[in-house]
Parts: sequence; C-alpha cells; structure tokens
Amino acid sequence: MGRGKIVIRRIDNSTSRQVTFSKRRNGIFKKAKELGILCDAEVGLVIFSSTGRLYEYASSRSMDSIASATNHQEYSC
Repeated sequence: MGRGKIVIRRIDNSTSRQVTFSKRRNGIFKKAKELGILCDAEVGLVIFSSTGRLYEYASSRSMDSIASATNHQEYSC
C-alpha cells in the first residue's frame, strides 16, 4: 500500500518545519549526487535555509569553483 498524498503548504510548527527541512535537504542532496553519478552530469545545488544558512553541493571541481565564486559574491554585496 502506498503513502497518502500530502497538501503542500507551509508547516506552522517551527520544530516540525526544521525537521522536515533537514530530512528533505538530505534527500535532495542524495538525489543530486545520484544524478551526477548515473548520468555523468555536472550538478550544482545551493539551498538557503529560513535562517539564511547556505548549504551547497557540487559534483565536480568546476561546479565547486562556481559555487565558491557565487558564495563569495553573495557575501561581498
């Protein structure tokens, strides 16, 4: 039996919202890594949390340098 559908809307409880963010962030990082490996693609992923914290993933050195440059520009503005 499959899972039921959920309504996509903002989670009101801040603790539940943070737990969901953490779990889904880890899931999307895993998917990005799998996509890069399986399809031999260069993948870059940047996520900002609601508190402004930056999370990033890059599948190769070239993408990593792009993410670093973007990160540097973001904080220098």
